[in-house]
Amino acid sequence: MKRLSIGLAVALIAAGSANAAPFTYTNARFGTVCTFPDDIFTDRQPEPYNGDGQQWLSADGASLICSGIFNVSDDTPKSFVAEEKAIKEAGYQISYSKTGKNWAVLPGLKDGKFFYERRLFGKDGVIRTVRIDYPPAVKAKYDPLVGAIAGSLKGP
Repeated sequence: MKRLSIGLAVALIAAGSANAAPFTYTNARFGTVCTFPDDIFTDRQPEPYNGDGQQWLSADGASLICSGIFNVSDDTPKSFVAEEKAIKEAGYQISYSKTGKNWAVLPGLKDGKFFYERRLFGKDGVIRTVRIDYPPAVKAKYDPLVGAIAGSLKGP
């Protein structure tokens, strides 16, 4: 009986935390796809004239960008990270970096906000990116979300 009660409690907690279904965005130009909670990122910004992606803002100062660009410089995950690490701009600090065969992850701090960026380097010559920026005051809210949002990034 005790085991059933614990299982029921876990199920109720899980059901109660599912406020809204996640929203999946697909960019028409590059086929960039990312999924995120649209009950947090509620303010969809106008799409840029070139149709390369979309930005959403949250009420607490966070932002999310899901986009694509042509890889005109033949960047690789390692060259992207090396270029970012070479930036000596005040207020820009990289926490760590990780690269794979066709992806890179780069979190850090820029202009007083935390950021988490993931890039996919497609065989089709497109770099797909998801980037989340958020103020330190809401770090506890966003730190658990960024991995799942970044992990949802994909392309054709």
